[in-house]
Amino acid sequence: MAESMTGLKRTCRCAELTTENISQTVTVMGWVQKSRNKGGIVFVDLRDRSGIIQLIFEESNVGKEGFEKAAKLRSEFVVAVTGTVTKRSGAINENLKTGEIEVVATDIRILSESETPPFPIEENSKTKDELRLKYRYLDLRRPDLQRNLILRSKVAMVARQFLADEGFLEIETPILIKSTPEGARDYLVPSRVHPGSFYALPQSPQVLKQLLMCSGYDRYFQIAKCFRDEDLRADRQPEFTQIDMELSFVDVDDVLDVNERLLQKMFALIDVDVPLPIPRMTWQEAMDRFGSDKPDTRFGMEIINLTEQVKDSSFPVFANAIAEGGSVRCIVAKNAAATLTRKAIDKLTEQAKGIGAKGLAFIRWADEKPNCSFAKFMSEEELSALLHTLGCEQGDVVLIVADKDRVVLPTLGQLRLTLGKQLELIPEGQYNFLWITEFPFFEWDEESQTWLAMHHPFTMPLEECLPYIDSDPGSVRAQAYDMVVNGVELLSGSIRITDYELQQKMFEALGLTDEEIEAKFGFLVDAYKYGAPPHGGAALGLDRIVMTMCGCDSLRDVVAFPKVQNASELMSQCPSPVDQKSLDDLAIAITEMEKEEE
Repeated sequence: MAESMTGLKRTCRCAELTTENISQTVTVMGWVQKSRNKGGIVFVDLRDRSGIIQLIFEESNVGKEGFEKAAKLRSEFVVAVTGTVTKRSGAINENLKTGEIEVVATDIRILSESETPPFPIEENSKTKDELRLKYRYLDLRRPDLQRNLILRSKVAMVARQFLADEGFLEIETPILIKSTPEGARDYLVPSRVHPGSFYALPQSPQVLKQLLMCSGYDRYFQIAKCFRDEDLRADRQPEFTQIDMELSFVDVDDVLDVNERLLQKMFALIDVDVPLPIPRMTWQEAMDRFGSDKPDTRFGMEIINLTEQVKDSSFPVFANAIAEGGSVRCIVAKNAAATLTRKAIDKLTEQAKGIGAKGLAFIRWADEKPNCSFAKFMSEEELSALLHTLGCEQGDVVLIVADKDRVVLPTLGQLRLTLGKQLELIPEGQYNFLWITEFPFFEWDEESQTWLAMHHPFTMPLEECLPYIDSDPGSVRAQAYDMVVNGVELLSGSIRITDYELQQKMFEALGLTDEEIEAKFGFLVDAYKYGAPPHGGAALGLDRIVMTMCGCDSLRDVVAFPKVQNASELMSQCPSPVDQKSLDDLAIAITEMEKEEE
């Protein structure tokens, strides 16, 4: 039978006690981490979100009934204990914040008993993810997860206070909105009142925050829930949280400045200094050097362009790629020949093919003479000159890809990251901040054979690119920017188009008809007719920021109740079917999906 808390008040959390509290009477409450019955004395480690304190129960202090209660304590029982803080009688526990003290109990109440948990509630659990997520309410008791969520709360508080001090207004925007194309599938919500019509859950408050600028609110922010129905991965969830902001009467430098200072405040929470200003790199330079628009700059192994040097090569792979307007590029893995055996290179070749490359040429200099996969197409003098250009020495490995740049660059970029981890080149505890700027406005979609907006169609092109919108869309660069830390995109934003005629022109360049423009964006385009201020903004991924600060590999470790890869939530087992009446109210009929013929 659970006992009542009546007449009891918790005086402090467990790990808030220090040697300064010695001789004080305190009441602590929490969960039993472990209990050790030594006959005449019971030791209990009591845990709450602050940490652990050791409790001592002896019949002479707590009485016969109290000692019997202490003797029956098991893992995850919830108790309230009153006692006196004393200096620890045994050896100091260096692993505990409260390792110098303990509480000698004088009273105990068992507030709730617990069945044996399906897995230990402990730091760095080795239990399989599926089991921990099924019992997420237990998993969330683990100290490492609690530290992550506590940090997340502090990051959000810092953001709110900083933005308020900078003159931003926190304004909420609706969760049920009109479906507008933003790059991913919408989650749709059927309307009961309007049968056959649907709301969408917002992929972002993008259009609405631009309308707030048109409404004169000058500086807006919101810690906003966003939703995207897309394939999941370690740094992606179907619902996520972004610190969303928009500013009027600003240029790129203004937006970057306020976000740099905000990030500096956030990372100060983990004692990481962010030197300002943060370096900037154009999208083209990032792709050329690292093969990625979110490069991890904590290690080298940058991409080298060999096109000019091998343009006269008789190797068909190189010659054909160059003839078709592509390039030949490589990365050099220093002192990697012992690790990158032929078998290991074969695995990298399969990875390259999986990304889109036709294959992987290589030079492996393990012995006195380098082993070159295309040696029969190159004289010893040419190979020697190539190695000299690359700064190659015995022990190095060169990996080469030849194709169109849209294949070569991301392939080498992925191989670079793979080798960075495999060769242990990435330093721990280092944070490299980098702005990526001047993204292409358009990207060519092979499947639809059309130009698509790389960010969204409201992004302002650079002024010098405006003449090329019709004649050369591929050369148009945008006033768009991303913040990248250690290869993870933490922020994305842009300066927005506010000129009605230019916005129409950009829609047309994307192949939208007048009818489509009106149906999808008519209300925004109309707003521009009534005096729209120059404005721009950004969205910071709160989940990813905290994930990066905690050094986690997955968003699951910084989100209280995450989804798994198939977008289901294992604890409550959603999504789940609903009853027929609910479907009838929404005028929805469920049809069986026909299986495709094999």
